[in-house]
Amino acid sequence: MKKISIFLIGLAFCVFSASDMNAKDYYATDFGAVADGVTLNSASIQAAIDYASAHGGGRVVLTRGTFVCGSIYLKTGVTLHLKQGSVLLGSLNPWDYVKDTTVNWTAFVFAINQDKIGISGKGTIDCRGFQVANQMVTYIHLGLFKDGLSNDRPGEGNRPENIHFRQCTNVTVQGITLKNPASWNQQYDQCRNLLIDGINVDAKAYWNNDGLDVVDCSDVIVRNCYIDSADDAYCFKSHRKSGVSENVLVENCVGRSSANGIKFGTYTLGSFKHFRFKNMKIIDTYRSAFTVASVDGASIEDVEIDGLKSIHTGNPIFIRFASRRPGASPCLKDIVIKNVYAEVPYEKPDAGYNYEGPVEDLPRNVCPSAILGLPDMRIQNVRLENVEIVYPGRADSTYAYRGSSPEALAAIPELEKSYPEFSNWKEEPAWGFYIRHADGVVFNNVKIKVAGKDYRPAIVSDDVNGLTLNKVNIIQDDARAGKDQIVTNNTRNFKSE
Repeated sequence: MKKISIFLIGLAFCVFSASDMNAKDYYATDFGAVADGVTLNSASIQAAIDYASAHGGGRVVLTRGTFVCGSIYLKTGVTLHLKQGSVLLGSLNPWDYVKDTTVNWTAFVFAINQDKIGISGKGTIDCRGFQVANQMVTYIHLGLFKDGLSNDRPGEGNRPENIHFRQCTNVTVQGITLKNPASWNQQYDQCRNLLIDGINVDAKAYWNNDGLDVVDCSDVIVRNCYIDSADDAYCFKSHRKSGVSENVLVENCVGRSSANGIKFGTYTLGSFKHFRFKNMKIIDTYRSAFTVASVDGASIEDVEIDGLKSIHTGNPIFIRFASRRPGASPCLKDIVIKNVYAEVPYEKPDAGYNYEGPVEDLPRNVCPSAILGLPDMRIQNVRLENVEIVYPGRADSTYAYRGSSPEALAAIPELEKSYPEFSNWKEEPAWGFYIRHADGVVFNNVKIKVAGKDYRPAIVSDDVNGLTLNKVNIIQDDARAGKDQIVTNNTRNFKSE
């Protein structure tokens, strides 16, 4: 992404924010809303939104107190403003939530095909998702609600998200706290000019509690956010082959997750280009700190992460190109990862979460970072610069073993149709980096350290064309002197400096 693109996005938001400052305020209480924590206020708050939109726009203001509510729809020109001490509290009755027929999802706050909308303030939106989802399960067992109860829980689209915005333009979500969704927390689908700034997310109430889902959106800024989620924290998806996600900046954010910290996918049907991540911190996260996966035919290119601190996270970097669904011209290329420090624990990093990530794909020792394509779908041009990763070691070859001979590497399955997770292959042949079916991989000033003994080598490359290891420092506490730490198999144009 060129700097001018980010500047223009920022300028557009400044203009929108300035115009919003002069908008008229409409108090929800003037339309009959009662902040007593009991009264259902859906109709009153919706009436305020409709009136404000019909009269040129403005802010619908929730004052201090607790406003119980079901589904509401934001309309063009309207910002829902939650003053400090105000709570928009989800009804416990599942029938108070709408499953919108346009988007086929259920949500607390909807907006569909609207312009210049937002949610602002220091208040809280709390869907009470655990209680709502379990009440829905009761209704399903009584035959009052139809749902297959896959994995003993209602389908994602039948459980209310906190926010679902579809095909909206000039959207600002700023300052608020989002809590306890019953499904994904906030989904922005096919939106343009989207600013998410300074929000706090606590999304650990139920299954599939993603922190943030940006789907086929363009011209997006996410900054100064804290997300603590049971599922992926910062997640970028494409639900349609015609979808385009481009010009996205995520900066100065913290994530904590029982799944992945920053993730492209898993739904990846369209194209992604010009993404920048700056000054990110991922902590206590079960899966990968940074995952880029194109597995449904997507084109992903020009992605850069500059500044990542990953502490107590199960895997630092996972880049995967695979083929669950056919695509016209899929690619995964031009990925830059620089200025990274990561520590991987030996124990399960999300222990104690309400919904921990499953203990799966065993037996395996701690997995390395990985860059894994397919023989006919190769990852192209990945550069790592100024990266330091500390692994725990203690890999036990009698518990799980994977050799690094040509025969052992050839026996590793491709798993091109599998759900993309770093642990899919169980034991992997390296403790630091495993690179397969890739072209143009450059390591520059990369330090990898293993704190305890590990029977595997540090770096294994297999079917790689163009591997450059420049100033790579490998530190291992291993009594076996002379052990080869770098194994290259079927690797062309290899340079080590």
